[in-house]
Amino acid sequence: MPGENLSRDEARSRAGLLSVDGYEVALDVRSAVGEPEDASGPRTFRSVTTIRFRVNEPGASTFVDLLAPSVTAVTLNGRQLDPATVFDGSRITLDGLAAKNVLVVDAQCAYSRTGEGLHRFVDPEDGEVYLYTQYEPADARRVFADFEQPDLKAPFRFEVTAPEGWTVWSNREGARAEDGTWRFAETAPISTYITAVVAGPYHYETDLYERELADGTVLRIPLGAMCRKGLAKHFDADDIFLVTKQGLDFFHEHFDYPYPFGKYDQAFVPEYNIGAMENPGCVTFREEFVFRGKVTQASYERRANVILHEMAHMWFGDLVTMQWWDDLWLKESFADFMGSFSMVEATRFTDGWVTFANNRKAWAYRADQLPSTHPITADIRDLEDAKLNFDGITYAKGASVLKQLVAYVGRDAFMEGARRYFKRHAYGNTRLGDLLSALEETSGRDMKDWSRSWLETSGVNALTPEVAYDADGRITELAIFQDGDTLRPHRVSVGLYRIENSELVRYAQAGVDVTGARTVVPELAGEERPGLVLVNDEDLTYCKIRFDERSLETLRSSLGDIKDPLARALCWSALWNLTRDALMPARDFVRLVLTFAGRESDIGVLQMLHAWTRSALVHYVAPGWRAEGGRLAAEGALRELRAAEPGSQHQLTWARFFASVAESEADFRLLSGLLAGTEEIDGLDVDQELRWSFLEPLAAHGVADESAIAAELARDDTASGKRHEVRCLASRPSAAVKDQAWATVVESDKLSNALVEATISGFVQPSQRELIAPYTEKYFEAIERVWSERSIQIGMDVVRDLYPSLQDSRATLDATDEWLAAHESAAPALRRLVAESRDDLARALRAQECDGV
Repeated sequence: MPGENLSRDEARSRAGLLSVDGYEVALDVRSAVGEPEDASGPRTFRSVTTIRFRVNEPGASTFVDLLAPSVTAVTLNGRQLDPATVFDGSRITLDGLAAKNVLVVDAQCAYSRTGEGLHRFVDPEDGEVYLYTQYEPADARRVFADFEQPDLKAPFRFEVTAPEGWTVWSNREGARAEDGTWRFAETAPISTYITAVVAGPYHYETDLYERELADGTVLRIPLGAMCRKGLAKHFDADDIFLVTKQGLDFFHEHFDYPYPFGKYDQAFVPEYNIGAMENPGCVTFREEFVFRGKVTQASYERRANVILHEMAHMWFGDLVTMQWWDDLWLKESFADFMGSFSMVEATRFTDGWVTFANNRKAWAYRADQLPSTHPITADIRDLEDAKLNFDGITYAKGASVLKQLVAYVGRDAFMEGARRYFKRHAYGNTRLGDLLSALEETSGRDMKDWSRSWLETSGVNALTPEVAYDADGRITELAIFQDGDTLRPHRVSVGLYRIENSELVRYAQAGVDVTGARTVVPELAGEERPGLVLVNDEDLTYCKIRFDERSLETLRSSLGDIKDPLARALCWSALWNLTRDALMPARDFVRLVLTFAGRESDIGVLQMLHAWTRSALVHYVAPGWRAEGGRLAAEGALRELRAAEPGSQHQLTWARFFASVAESEADFRLLSGLLAGTEEIDGLDVDQELRWSFLEPLAAHGVADESAIAAELARDDTASGKRHEVRCLASRPSAAVKDQAWATVVESDKLSNALVEATISGFVQPSQRELIAPYTEKYFEAIERVWSERSIQIGMDVVRDLYPSLQDSRATLDATDEWLAAHESAAPALRRLVAESRDDLARALRAQECDGV
């Protein structure tokens, strides 16, 4: 990564010097198929870029960004420049600029194996090659020469010469000419990071969206959806188009700004690093959203949320873009909020706020308590900072804050502010104040104080109720205490719950503005004694909920009796935060899950409870209770699996959880029998994806050997099957296996990003703590070299996911502290990743101490 970074100061200086009139990018990707001419180096393709730009200081110097193995020619205003002199591997220096300039760069760029730039994937099932681009925050420079920063927007014209029989897509409409080259219409002014090319023999389906606009004209948007040919039999394009049309209806109705980018293609692509990317007119998604086996409604809800999240970006992010990555929240927080908002109001997934409260906010709470926590509007010094700030604060905390902002200013004022923002800044770049000024106009409120409290500070508050009663058991005073480094204004609903007809239901509620350290709720005085006081009823604010002792006792006995699913989800989330904060023994949380999770109706909440339980067993329970906790979890999971309705999504969810916690010989015999067909659970369809879920724990515990894994791959000789095979092979309990897995990830760069991820996942097995203990020292010896030599994505995967958190002792903390002290000059992003992992480990040790008391 040396020399690849770009600082905010450099970007500001360059933006002050020049403006870009347009790009013409010609790519020749015929080299993607067949053997490369020079097998000793990276496989490359030809990239010819013409940039037309103006400068306000003739004679000045600047640079163009390009990450490429070689540059063939550089021509500036008709003058040939020596590539060996002006190109240093990441930048092309340009001196003596004219007022108007034309730059032509002819380069050999490398196909990617890491999901950054132009990724090349060979399908092991049929040998077909698939290409797609992924750029955010700054990897367009791996494909063409550019000014790689979001505020230098420009129109783009792409042309792509591709192998015979391929189809090519980009941001705009295109077609194959007689010379075999695909040419695309010019885009509107957009940032470099949202340009896109998708090419290959993809399976492609089409539809059409139509809507009559206010002026009587009819808006027609061609829709497309694509995936690899090998996934075509699983591709449910009709459901994807349904959600797409529902989303377009919602955003047109509320934003009053017609979709501005022509057609709307959605590509589900292999080996994708993230969930999706909002390239206008050519959105890319990870292909795992094409479901190969039976999945729960939570998976369909998650896909719908992502589809709508990316669609919201067409306005928040693509039409109006942040000036620099400091204001990344201007697109990601809004898209995250709008994804849930539109999904609940426009699709069949009407319980989306339950998922938001239980799942998305958990991500935010964790990120906001790390040493790297930052305000929603952050201080982003460079591109490495930007890459790491695609985190739970920018997404989920920002969305949570926007949810409460809607309650604060009112829905109509919020939407009208958004509409003015789009019209005022269309195709431009903005900062925090631009949006706040629009909201001030429409709401009549001073947004500056709100912004200082919620956008410009970090950390999460905890709200705790304190209740006093009279002799008759009625409330004399209910107060809310607020903890945290920064005390913020919160608009909350306080709910009182009691048992009625064997259900825990709300019988009183009051809204209150929490300010300062202590706030009284006078409206609830005189109410009878509640069993449960829920401070953030209806999830209006962003905070951690605490409970008084009576409420906590009620949850221990009656959590499953809470009738309202959102209230129940909020209580589960609060209990998990108590566990993570070492305020409740982790074994208590595990027991609560095993007692009440079988009654959980919301499948997304149930899946989250299973994930939290696994984390508790691996990281938070006292080491001496791990075996007992694991046994109880496996017994409880099997009990619920057998009790679940045959063929139901709850049955499937408990089956997956059982496999993840299985640990006894009897457990393994059952899993082996289910794979062999000698055992059966009524209604449970052991499809191919579930087979891999059952095989991995068998491999990790030495029950299934290499031949069993090979036999499973023979059943599923696909790209997905290959990833599962690699994970299972790396999970085997053998020193030689671990040595090989470590070497293929840390000492070699031959694996693709997806196989790196699979290998690491298999390597790190909680049941193999002693086996992988020797790699603690190797980890600290290797990470700085890995960070300097590999792409930032692979660097992040290695540093974050191979951190020796399973070696949960003071010695590992000390080793981490020693590394941090000895590497003060290491890349800040690298130090951040190590410090975050250290914090997670320290938290785990505190929780273990609490659990062991």
